[in-house]
Amino acid sequence: MYNTTNLDKLKEECGVIGIHAPGRGQLARLAYFGLHALQHRGQESAGIAVNKEGSITYYKEMGLVQEVFSDDVISRLEGDITVGHVRYSTTGESYVINAQPLVVRYKGGSIALAHNGNLINAGEIRDDLEDQGVIFQTSIDSEVIANLIARYNAFGIEKAIQKTMEQIRGSYALVITYGNKLIGLRDPNGLRPLCIGKIEGGYVLSSESCAFNVLNAEFVRDVAAGEMVIIEDGQIRSIQYAGGEKKALCSFEFVYFARPDSVLDGQSVYISRRNAGKMLAKEHPVDADVVIAVPDSGTVAAIGYAEESKIPFGEGLIKNRYVGRTFIQPDQKMRELSVRLKLNVLKENIQGKRVVLIDDSIVRGTTSGRIVEMLKNAGATEVHLRVCSPPVKYSCYFGIDTPNRKNLVGATHSIEEIRKMIGADSLGYLSIDGLLKSIDESGAGLCSACFSGDYPMEVPKTSNKYLFEKK
Repeated sequence: MYNTTNLDKLKEECGVIGIHAPGRGQLARLAYFGLHALQHRGQESAGIAVNKEGSITYYKEMGLVQEVFSDDVISRLEGDITVGHVRYSTTGESYVINAQPLVVRYKGGSIALAHNGNLINAGEIRDDLEDQGVIFQTSIDSEVIANLIARYNAFGIEKAIQKTMEQIRGSYALVITYGNKLIGLRDPNGLRPLCIGKIEGGYVLSSESCAFNVLNAEFVRDVAAGEMVIIEDGQIRSIQYAGGEKKALCSFEFVYFARPDSVLDGQSVYISRRNAGKMLAKEHPVDADVVIAVPDSGTVAAIGYAEESKIPFGEGLIKNRYVGRTFIQPDQKMRELSVRLKLNVLKENIQGKRVVLIDDSIVRGTTSGRIVEMLKNAGATEVHLRVCSPPVKYSCYFGIDTPNRKNLVGATHSIEEIRKMIGADSLGYLSIDGLLKSIDESGAGLCSACFSGDYPMEVPKTSNKYLFEKK
């Protein structure tokens, strides 16, 4: 993700928002601000679609929200319902044609659809549809959903969506507008988050509750796993279209993706990260002089580690927040340069000290090694790396862009081998049990497949990215 420090991190697909407030006006502007709050979930493209009496207009482009939308563009997007999207691609290449919301016009009318997640059987369904003569305009799995809905249009929009959900497998939080309706859905396992807020004149659907703050919306509740909510005529209806599947909200939402001021399925992201830091201090204590974080994703856990260990928390790395998108897909030399552009060591706070460095995760390990080297070059006598998640050992198929297992350092090296490779004086990972309990004391209802290999559903032998994309 563009706004992160570590370029070897996991990447999540998207953020979605939907607003239903007939008569209020300027809904596209509200969606714009909501997408700003969700910008951390995707920075490749942004889009907003508005629905006025069933007629849908939209604008989407590559770039950040503030780069894509001008006042002039926003003023031309008028409607009573709006759907917005920010994207990081996990399926489909990074072209504007793959940006969302996806707007489809078919015999039954027009729909606008925004999708966060990843379908593990999209390639199979797409092949079947293409064999039947269906033409696809994009290379994203979300178009499979739109085409299936269009295929079942004779049943009416709600039934068409339910029949579509019966065919797809994987993770999804969806917001859809059709006619006078705003519809939200969450996959049967609840892998991807989606919540409901109340604003003046209507309701909001959002990937995270942090968007409600900027919109002055009141949190109502989370959309349940396997639930479809239909907002129309100022009311919310609910259809539980699936049930009985294992609840499995992505635990990496709490480790890294979600904003700390969000609450997911009743759990505070901030508190879970602070708890993870405290648990990490119990599992991997060390004698040191200062606790510092890899900003910003490690900061809250570092505060928790310092509180539990009684070692002072301090700033040791300063983040340059104005490095642009030049380094999104860098080669090796650019990766090395980008770390120095994004981070600078605050020498006064670490020189001559034993440092505990807190990070949220290690995926490939390359960035962690460069940060340790920078700290030691600046005078740290010892650097003890503590990671507030377990080793990432398995690929994710549900919307998180993990490398092939052969490129996951946790899958190919022992912890001691990783420590030597990074150059740290010691290395400690939070246990799986410690992570799950830091989120919820029971540890239930969470997906930890990228750490444990225990997937909530059967997954393909090959990454869906290669099953789906047409090279």
